[in-house]
Amino acid sequence: MLKNISVLVVEPGDNAGREVAGFFREHTEANIFQAKNSTEALKFINNNRHVELLVTDLFFPDKSGLELIQKGIAINPAMVPIVVMPPGGRQHVVESLQAGAYFYIHTPIYQQEILEVVKNALEYQKLLAQSLQHKPRLRKSDGFAGIIGESAPMKKLFEIIERIAGNSEGNVLLKGESGTGKELVARAIHDLTPERNQYNFVPLNCAAIPEELLESELFGYEKGAFTGANRAKKGRLAHADQGTLFLDEIGDMKANLQAKLLRVLQEQNFEAVGSVKSTQIDVRVIAATNRNLEQAVADGAFREDLYYRLSVVPITLPPLRKRTGDIPHLVQKFLLMYNRGRKNVPLGFTDQALQRLKAYEWPGNVRELQNLVQRMCILHGGATVNVASLPQRFQDLGDPADNPEAEQQNNVCEDLDFHAMTQEFENQLILKALNMAEGNKKEAARLLNMKRTTLLEKIKKRHLEVKI
Repeated sequence: MLKNISVLVVEPGDNAGREVAGFFREHTEANIFQAKNSTEALKFINNNRHVELLVTDLFFPDKSGLELIQKGIAINPAMVPIVVMPPGGRQHVVESLQAGAYFYIHTPIYQQEILEVVKNALEYQKLLAQSLQHKPRLRKSDGFAGIIGESAPMKKLFEIIERIAGNSEGNVLLKGESGTGKELVARAIHDLTPERNQYNFVPLNCAAIPEELLESELFGYEKGAFTGANRAKKGRLAHADQGTLFLDEIGDMKANLQAKLLRVLQEQNFEAVGSVKSTQIDVRVIAATNRNLEQAVADGAFREDLYYRLSVVPITLPPLRKRTGDIPHLVQKFLLMYNRGRKNVPLGFTDQALQRLKAYEWPGNVRELQNLVQRMCILHGGATVNVASLPQRFQDLGDPADNPEAEQQNNVCEDLDFHAMTQEFENQLILKALNMAEGNKKEAARLLNMKRTTLLEKIKKRHLEVKI
């Protein structure tokens, strides 16, 4: 029994933990591993995903056993948790079930009980592993990691997210108009990255916090660092250690703070405000902006070296007008969201109303659509939303069916990606200059009227090669 399987026993040092670990060593041939707390256990699970059984207490100084179970299962869905239940711990049973535990060892510990519990847990684990092995990866009805979209641009975006999540390194720069869902994408990358999703996702909006407070919010501060600093405060960087820091509206960050952020990305350490002690961290930074950072770099408003540090993996999110086929799915999602718990709810949108939504430009993108659906839920409960129900700007569009060329024009526009076409033209210019300079990058940069460092970065980033 228990041969050639791995069991992780989380032992905080109490008698029950030592007794359970001792039982496994004495009566089984399993591979027994031990962790002293939740943090150590999560790191072990992340690095050793073959663990079949997790034996844990419910209470630890760093994280609760319930949190350990939830995050451990997120990393290894085939792992089965066994909870060491303290005397009189019946009130914790429901919480444990909700967290994902199905098996318990009660204290004081009896050998026969452990044997039966482990036997049942192993049978369950085998069935669970088999079901996961043969289960296809499906797009849930509520979207990919919470993001709604079935159009070609969104399917391409989902593939990119999955590739990024397969590597815990590399900063990401999300570009796109306001309301396109940049924070949703950032959360999806974090949640799908096994090495980081058991740690914190920490968002920080660089435009929402006054400049004089942004530094202390990001780095934290020591007691007495400035007037009013009556106690030390941990910054967002420290909270995001081992996890993900999401910097929204990064284009609004001032030059002095850009320099400090660059140092963090280069050295992977920082000093809190008022401190001379460096703190080492391991954090992935996902930045987002609706500004043209390339132009900001050219204008001297944003550091070029920071831009390239942030945009190891740049992603441009498609605006809603370029994926109008997703509008009916988004409308349905928002209807379900805002009708939850309401008695008098809209019955849906007519086909004609949906056609008007598809014909609209959506300057506010998905956020604007969400606000519209919420408004319709408030104003048109118990009725079907038709064209007359929509705000005047949609009625003024006219019937899309009256313009047979509109659909064809929309399809043509789908293929016009300004950034992709601009980059392709730029690549051709670089290759032409390199050929003219016979591979001499300094001379090629002169011909292009471009900094040599900028040219080298583009060549490296885009894998451009020239055959002499």
